Amino acid sequence: MTKAMQVQLVKTAAAETWGDKALLSFSDGGAVVHATEAAGAPMVTVQRAARRLDGMGVPAVTLAGGGWDLESRWAFWAGYYNPNRENRLDWGTQDAAELKELKAREAAARWVREITNGTPEEVFPRALAESAADMLQKLAPEAVNYRVVAGEELVQEGFAGIYKVGHGSAREPVMLELDYNPSGNADAPVDFCLVGKGITFDSGGYSIKPSSNMVTMKSDMGGAAMVSGGLGLAIARGLQKRVKLYLCCAENLISGQAFKLGDVIRYKNGVSAEILNTDAEGRLVLADGLIAASEQNPRWILDAATLTGAAKMAVGRDYNSVLSFEDETAQKVLDAAALENERAWRLPLEKFHLEQIPSGFAEVANVGIDGSAGASTAAAFLARFVRDEGRAWVHVDLSGSYLPSANDMWAQGAKGHGLRTIARFLQDN
Repeated sequence: MTKAMQVQLVKTAAAETWGDKALLSFSDGGAVVHATEAAGAPMVTVQRAARRLDGMGVPAVTLAGGGWDLESRWAFWAGYYNPNRENRLDWGTQDAAELKELKAREAAARWVREITNGTPEEVFPRALAESAADMLQKLAPEAVNYRVVAGEELVQEGFAGIYKVGHGSAREPVMLELDYNPSGNADAPVDFCLVGKGITFDSGGYSIKPSSNMVTMKSDMGGAAMVSGGLGLAIARGLQKRVKLYLCCAENLISGQAFKLGDVIRYKNGVSAEILNTDAEGRLVLADGLIAASEQNPRWILDAATLTGAAKMAVGRDYNSVLSFEDETAQKVLDAAALENERAWRLPLEKFHLEQIPSGFAEVANVGIDGSAGASTAAAFLARFVRDEGRAWVHVDLSGSYLPSANDMWAQGAKGHGLRTIARFLQDN
């Protein structure tokens, strides 16, 4: 087995021979990460250094010396992860509580990153639902129960959006309904409902995407992955609240039975939606999950989705976007992100956005009339399917969850950025 490189973390600058503001220096003893004020934020510096070591092909690292703490160790793992190679990392700590937390984070983040990076052939709707259920049931076998509603059963149970969007594929759409109930009391109230968009591949349907936009669409199930991973991390941390999870899973493909522009979907809560763009399908499947969540009357509802390009245009790929009608509700998610050292930014959502998705043939259209405020009108569409049009509900548009190509902090693909926010939201509220 390859001997691991010893990597230390210091707050002093490297010798001048390594260059101005050097992140790394090397010796026979290994490498040193120089997290100086000049280098920038310490956690960013550590993550960049880890990416450089991965880029050099270093296959194994031990975090050595006394400069490391919980967050810097985690930042190193986040940057050192490589989807094409199994880099080995020794956390370099014997602290039992710290090791437990690091291992819980790694298990959740690795599952989110790997399932999101998986090929569309491997990660189809039922496979996604069953993988999430299996992951969560292994964490709490006695507390987790679930069922998968599939194919024609979706029609029988009123899940019209998932069925319609997934009808163009030979692989049936599914809804995962999972109950984490640590008390074991079947009558225990539901504290949270989590709803995730699980479009395992998105061609755009008849509003077909160009290849350059379609190539990353195996990641369009990132919302389902993120809420599942967030719940998993919270369970590993000892969550004692009841949570119901709804994953809305389908492939958006083109065929003779695919849904079309001009179709109208009539949902179980009585709302009808006209299809003006088949590439705005995520909100159509989430609607079913939000209706089911609202029926549980939980204290809080959170949905997460790779929903709009507009959110990425607004905040880039370093932040996730948070939208809610309620200031206090939005702030709870922003506070959770801050406590977990993840970036989140609130985007506007007002009641007047409900008026910006009119239809001449249904109550609402699935896109806005002029293409403006795309993230806000998408959230407004979702609000039509939440109890009281949005009470105690927050929508997370996962603008920062996936990278089409690697950068100086993250490998190409899924980042897992957001799962700690969701876990903390569950823990603290």
